Amino acid sequence: MKTAFLILLFLHGIIHSIGFVKAFHLAEVAALSRAIPKSLGILWLLCAILFLAVFVLMIFIRSWWPFFGIAAVLLSQTLIINFWQDAKFATILNVVILLVSIPAFGEYYFEKMVQKEQKQLISNIPGKTSKKISEEDLVHLPEIVQKWMINSGVVGKPEILSVRLKQKGEMKSKQDGNWMPFYAEQYFDVKDPAFNWRVEVKLFPGIHLAGRDKFKNGEGEMQIKLLSLFNVVNEGNNEKVNSGTMLRFLGELCWFPSAGLNQYIVWEEVDATSAKATFSVGNKVVSGLFTFDENGELKSFEAERFYGGGQDAKKEKWFIEAVSYKEFEGITVPAVCYVTWKFPEGGFTWLKLEITTLDYNNPRIFEE
Repeated sequence: MKTAFLILLFLHGIIHSIGFVKAFHLAEVAALSRAIPKSLGILWLLCAILFLAVFVLMIFIRSWWPFFGIAAVLLSQTLIINFWQDAKFATILNVVILLVSIPAFGEYYFEKMVQKEQKQLISNIPGKTSKKISEEDLVHLPEIVQKWMINSGVVGKPEILSVRLKQKGEMKSKQDGNWMPFYAEQYFDVKDPAFNWRVEVKLFPGIHLAGRDKFKNGEGEMQIKLLSLFNVVNEGNNEKVNSGTMLRFLGELCWFPSAGLNQYIVWEEVDATSAKATFSVGNKVVSGLFTFDENGELKSFEAERFYGGGQDAKKEKWFIEAVSYKEFEGITVPAVCYVTWKFPEGGFTWLKLEITTLDYNNPRIFEE
């Protein structure tokens, strides 16, 4: 699809140069019946250059090209209107280019917003720490949590201050909906608990949802845009969203287990294979249940979480299942997880994700 669009851009640019050729009598152009003043011939050339610039920018520097694309279409259509009889069919190509350029323009600004937030999140996180986790650091924890930490491999490893990761998977918005593939990046500040999650969901060929969840200072915000332009979800800084993002941080510390040693987490033994974790930020408090097998391998996390962030949202059981495991930098974590809402009438598994990349104590933005 991208290749076809690039070919269209290249040919459209070359076609616009014909106006310059005719205006300066460089060749006979039978396709254009009207004479073209040299001043307009220069505009035809400028338009050709703009379309060819879009062609080059899409190949080498993708983020800038929508500005040139929209400018090229506006200039092109102005010229076409002046030479309607000869050039009217080029309007179809301009419409196609505009329909691709406008969402890309929205994506540019959405990405800039998210990247600014990501950089702010990691800006004050040290890249290295001299502290290493010892078994003595674990003695205050329930026995099953100690087993989890030890078996995960955190003992002898540096304290985790930051996390960055990449995910892929599929999700759906309703029980009978279609699975939609997604790709995501996420950044965590572990010492001053915060995260920023950027996701792109493929709805249909050429149609996507751009989303961002963030959490900082006990406050959450959730934003989803169709084609990176039109708000589908825009909720933030209310009790339901705040507690939901706090629970998300709590559940996702399975990817950086030593975070459970921070003072903002308090553990309470429930039985031989489960423990309750309470997460506090200021006066905001949430809790959930971590369940393990008898060897300390994490099996699941469950909590009461608001289903949605609107006024009518009610608490439902939110369940994360650890499906398979992988080692990153010597620490074994659940790399494949399924997330399910357990409604009274039955479960709704809406998310299946896989961690593909995970880095500790490397507070830098992934290169594009």
